[in-house]
Amino acid sequence: MAKAIKKQVLGRGLAALLQDSETDQSKKESLIKSPQAGTIVELELELIELNPFQPRTQFKEESIRDLATSIQELGVIQPITVRKTTDTNFQLVSGERRLRATILLGLKTIPAYIRIANDQEALEMALVENIQRQDLDPIEIALSYQRLMDDVKLTQEQMSQRVGKKRSTIANYLRLLKLEPLIQTGMRDGFISMGHGRAIINVNSHSDQIKIYKEILSKKLSVRETENIVKNYNNPKVLKTTTTNDLPEFVKDGVPKIAAYFGHKINVKMDKNGNGKILIPFHSKEDYDRILKLLKSCLLYTSPSPRDRG
Repeated sequence: MAKAIKKQVLGRGLAALLQDSETDQSKKESLIKSPQAGTIVELELELIELNPFQPRTQFKEESIRDLATSIQELGVIQPITVRKTTDTNFQLVSGERRLRATILLGLKTIPAYIRIANDQEALEMALVENIQRQDLDPIEIALSYQRLMDDVKLTQEQMSQRVGKKRSTIANYLRLLKLEPLIQTGMRDGFISMGHGRAIINVNSHSDQIKIYKEILSKKLSVRETENIVKNYNNPKVLKTTTTNDLPEFVKDGVPKIAAYFGHKINVKMDKNGNGKILIPFHSKEDYDRILKLLKSCLLYTSPSPRDRG
């Protein structure tokens, strides 16, 4: 009787083990066929569509090839992030460079973290993830901030919390979008830095912005030199004395005449001892040559003749 019970118990144990094994296998097959949110799986590349909200518009081929070489040696270290659109289709949220490099290698699958997100959440995740990258140009970052404001309806304060940046930093990026499109393109292509752009943006006239931009390129000006040029554009007024007293009448009377002669608003400095200087600003080589010619003609006109010297 004991033997019969022992056999019966053993039989049920084997059956249970076999059933459990079949159930586990079934669950694994189900997971592979329909991956669930919150899991990391090897996802077939043909099931992944690109992110229509991707803020990046430029991907450097060389960097993709370098990444592909790394993946070939070490594999994909950080999974991409996707969201489910149907039971068998997925949309990329972040990790397009990794996806492109994997495709370049001719691989069939890629490690992917699956999550649930609606269109607005997917856009926000893509934009925030994009801003955190180290290899973005300033205009690309500025456009991402602008889209977070326009499409996701975030305030600068909320963006500051999302991306861990100061509000002043975000504001400085957003101001770059007021630059002439030609200058924005130059910044994206690396011809000028964000520092140059922040200096130029203080000039209201777009035509003057273009002039300064071309001067930066032709003369290879530093950010500090650019800032000095911008000051001349924004402060063409006569400077007052360094004391609390106004300029003397004889100086006031003469300044408009000198300015009219040179075609510029001139700068006058004068100290309390009566010592002073007249500064004539110029904005280009052509402008400098014109002023120099006027000075020479003035000196020639006032120079005494040999007979007068005798």
